[in-house]
Amino acid sequence: FSLTNSQQYSFEVILRTVITMTKSMLSSISSGMTTPSPWSLPLVAMVATPSPKTTTPLSKYSASIPFLRRPQHLTGEFAGDVGFDPLNLASSPESVAYYREAEVKHARIAMLAAAGWPLSEVFDRPLTELVDADLGLSLSPVLDAGDRVPSILNGGMENVSPLWWGFCLGLTAAVDVKGIMKSRHSDNDGSGEYGWDYGFDPLGLYPYDEEGRERMQLAEIKHGRLSMLAVTGFAMQEYVSKVGVVDETPIFFHPFHF
Repeated sequence: FSLTNSQQYSFEVILRTVITMTKSMLSSISSGMTTPSPWSLPLVAMVATPSPKTTTPLSKYSASIPFLRRPQHLTGEFAGDVGFDPLNLASSPESVAYYREAEVKHARIAMLAAAGWPLSEVFDRPLTELVDADLGLSLSPVLDAGDRVPSILNGGMENVSPLWWGFCLGLTAAVDVKGIMKSRHSDNDGSGEYGWDYGFDPLGLYPYDEEGRERMQLAEIKHGRLSMLAVTGFAMQEYVSKVGVVDETPIFFHPFHF
């Protein structure tokens, strides 16, 4: 049979391709290569498959302040890291861990204070009257005339019992010493634990999976940051207005007493 010029050209291209593939396969086998040539793989294996987990590269700019560059040592290792460090305080990985420990501890105290501040203004007088009536004591509420709790700006710190101050200072010192010992121990054994992780979870709420733990850590630091702002707002508001936050916003604390 006879072939046209175009058919002859196509046949030559196919033949050259087959010869090239064969040479490549023979070369791979003879050289003992562990990775075969792409041409020697089955057709399905040559299809690109996505990796099971892709890591997102860090942005050059801060997620919290987009017009500023992301600080060098804020690499997203800790929950809630959005690259916010306009004063460049985190100048090394060690300082990042130090400031994170301080932030977590202050956040936890602030969450307790954000709840305890208004609750003390709501229940201080009723509880004092109840204890006096039942036990025959003559205790005095620590709230001032404006129903404000004792604080550095409000005054009245001397009205708090010295026994309570001693208990608070002792408990705080014990917790902090344990954190310091834990962080030093983890530096020696390389366990990767941090001074703010006390393993305190009496209700078993901390998840076992990595994704759930990251979600819990993010929730804790977000609530803690908001609480630090809230407590600062409580202190400034009462100092300026001379009125307790509960009396200024009764709808939040006495919703059924208009």
